Amino acid sequence: MKVSISYTLRILVLMALTGFFYSCESSDSESEGAIPDRNVDEEESRKLRSFLEFGLGEKSDWKSHWMEQIGNFEGIDFSLIQTDSIDPMEMPEKNPILPGDPLFPYQIPHPEGNGTMDIYSYKVEAQEGLDSPFLNPDSEVIWYREDGMKERLLFMGPSGMFEEGLWLNNTNFVVFGYFQEEAGFRPMAWIIDLDTHQLHRYQLNKVASEYAPESYINNKIKKVDLS
Repeated sequence: MKVSISYTLRILVLMALTGFFYSCESSDSESEGAIPDRNVDEEESRKLRSFLEFGLGEKSDWKSHWMEQIGNFEGIDFSLIQTDSIDPMEMPEKNPILPGDPLFPYQIPHPEGNGTMDIYSYKVEAQEGLDSPFLNPDSEVIWYREDGMKERLLFMGPSGMFEEGLWLNNTNFVVFGYFQEEAGFRPMAWIIDLDTHQLHRYQLNKVASEYAPESYINNKIKKVDLS
């Protein structure tokens, strides 16, 4: 069967247009999603890497806990997988975790007194009157500012947990935790810039096939037994 030249040309043009539109669509999707590591300039990359290394050094208990699960690792083994802006969901609310609350010692005060960071009270239910403490499925990172305002900086559903946090300086905060995926439980780090409300999300290049979600919290929060 003979195929006309004009018909062949029409097919080729259609294929070229399809490829063009697919390329544009892919480009738009990438620009609206996570910003890859290569798009962070070299100076910013070095600063973030130093924050990550400092945080792991200061929170050596968290690092050691995960090394028991997956073996040795360092900051260089984390990859920046997302940079995004944060909608802090600011609202008036004073810190409800007061002296005498089992979670009060685990609040993380701002280095210059501008309130406190809370990574446990949404996750851990440990109020008086409960027969036994328990873990909620979701996690939040909340900044209760000195001016009586509350900012919700991070939220995660039951697929992971925020386990540890540290003020890096007056405007930057790092959170360590994990995310459960198909391959297993992967250690994560979130670096928050509170001036620009930018979030940098890192993931470790190793996973644990099994992990007890309450294990780190039970080791850290001595007054609350989740077993």
